[in-house]
Amino acid sequence: MNCLLRKIKRSEREKTKIYVMRNGEMFLEKLIKSCNNKRNPLHCYCAEELMSATNNYDKHKVIKTGMSYELYKGFLQDHPVSVMKFFEDFDYAKAYCFNNIVYASQMIHKNVLRLVGCCLETQNPILVFESAEYGTLADRIYHPRQPHFEPLPWTLRLKIAMEIAYAIAYLHVGFSRPTVFRKLEPSNILLDEQNVAKVFDFSFSVSIPEGETHITDWLLGTFGYIAPEYVTNGDCNEKCDVYSFGMLLLELLTGQRAVDRSRRQEIEDEYFLGDHVRLYIERSRFNEIIDAVIVGDGLCSATEQKVQAFTKLAFSCLSVSAEDRPTMVDVARKLRLMHRSER
Repeated sequence: MNCLLRKIKRSEREKTKIYVMRNGEMFLEKLIKSCNNKRNPLHCYCAEELMSATNNYDKHKVIKTGMSYELYKGFLQDHPVSVMKFFEDFDYAKAYCFNNIVYASQMIHKNVLRLVGCCLETQNPILVFESAEYGTLADRIYHPRQPHFEPLPWTLRLKIAMEIAYAIAYLHVGFSRPTVFRKLEPSNILLDEQNVAKVFDFSFSVSIPEGETHITDWLLGTFGYIAPEYVTNGDCNEKCDVYSFGMLLLELLTGQRAVDRSRRQEIEDEYFLGDHVRLYIERSRFNEIIDAVIVGDGLCSATEQKVQAFTKLAFSCLSVSAEDRPTMVDVARKLRLMHRSER
């Protein structure tokens, strides 16, 4: 009798899984169709189209490899695109895929990579974005640099920082519920042929519930970019993105990674970039830590003042206390003023 009951319960669970999958597929199809009446229409592609567009997912066409996906250069209907294909054997691939669809389909901003469609014929949906085949910000600033990528001078770095700030500020204030990106790092910033920054990969993104100031959640993010309060208490809100952005600013300034254990450890935890930069500032060697591409043959007085203001802004974003960090709207405003003064 007990054996029969177990079989019945198991059968019911299997039926439930099937219903959830079917209903989920129907919901996803409806979501995509509903987007076609908005300013950001989504197109449904068949699997064969995307195979052809990427030359059967040729590894030479990979723009970047993430934790759960590969992003490919592609060509669809005479237009270049970026194709996001999730790994089939990654446990959270489907959840991250759906998170990207839910958030990216809402985004209408020039500095957020635009979702143009997807394919529902595969184990995990395959997502199609606008083209951003000129690599990631990480490709352009970290040493040693890829020879086929041009280095970024100071004015371009400042512009890119401003554009990223615009995009993250948009996530924070552009919707009824603030969206926390939680994955802000140079490898998730793509560049187009005009070196316009495009924020990409909403795998970890989350919305703050109405009436709440934060969420308490599992720790998600990349080591070195995660805010202290999130590590300690699991508390996450917009100020966590501000912290990550501060680290990204230091990377733009120095061309070095947020965490690098190969750095000479003159002080405890110096492999964290923030501590490394502070040490150089304390020893009056600030110019030595700035990326050589920025310094060139020397900094003029005006540029040096802007670089110092840029650094000060980075450290204000990296404040240990979330309350002491500026908002991304304030950060974007300050970067815009710096950028305008460059013209």
